[in-house]
Amino acid sequence: MLAKFYPIILLVISNVFMMFAWYGHLKFTNKPLYIVIFISWLIAFVEYCFAVPANRLGHQYYSAAELKTMQEVITLCVFVGFSVLYLGESITINHIIGFILIFAGAFFIFKGPF
Repeated sequence: MLAKFYPIILLVISNVFMMFAWYGHLKFTNKPLYIVIFISWLIAFVEYCFAVPANRLGHQYYSAAELKTMQEVITLCVFVGFSVLYLGESITINHIIGFILIFAGAFFIFKGPF
């Protein structure tokens, strides 16, 4: 039963790497674009080393739609922390409302057929 959580753990790790690949360079606007693209690709490679096994293992327990939904919810959670702690941005009520609506969509994916 514990194996059902391995994909989730791997997706969280992969998302941390992906946040840095996608948004980490925003703190280094003085660096040339080709350098940040190259570094982002290196970070994204590590991210894939976690994401691909997460989906391979996860598909034993979850549908593709459930895996994708998990990925999006985890991405939002990691993004909020990354945005606040690393980029120093604030989260507004509009962001919170939007995230709640996305979480509501995730609920219906996992709820199953009506």
